[in-house]
Amino acid sequence: MKKTYAIDVDCANCANKMEIAANNVDGVANATVNFMMLKMIVDFEEGAEEKKVMKQVLKACRKIEDDCDIIF
Repeated sequence: MKKTYAIDVDCANCANKMEIAANNVDGVANATVNFMMLKMIVDFEEGAEEKKVMKQVLKACRKIEDDCDIIF
């Protein structure tokens, strides 16, 4: 399952770090962040629970950029 989320992040470097962090979360098969569009596209692993995984993605991203947000 692939979903697109709006994000709030201040710089391209932080967006890149968010992408790396998201890709390291269990349940995420692939995550791509587009800073210009302020979007994150997440392809979930089969059987992954979207809400639980996204909470972990947000937690991982906030370790990098504490004022970032993912709207899900």
